[in-house]
Amino acid sequence: MHNRLENLIDEMLEGQILLDEAMAEFEKLYIKKALSRHKQHLSKTAAAIGIHRNTLSKRVASYHKQERRIDSRTAKKTARR
Repeated sequence: MHNRLENLIDEMLEGQILLDEAMAEFEKLYIKKALSRHKQHLSKTAAAIGIHRNTLSKRVASYHKQERRIDSRTAKKTARR
């Protein structure tokens, strides 16, 4: 796993990905995968990844909000064409 992470980090550095961006994307994907494994059950997922259920709930809500913003921007760009 260490070698795969090093290769991924090299790719991100070459692509000029900032640390904050990389960490945020990792956390988001980690949480989404954990939720999937636990069939979207917040309490079980929170316990499995070691955070409070309320913290998980807030983070998931923020991801959904970000996705809606991106979707609305995409729809506006498409409508302009």
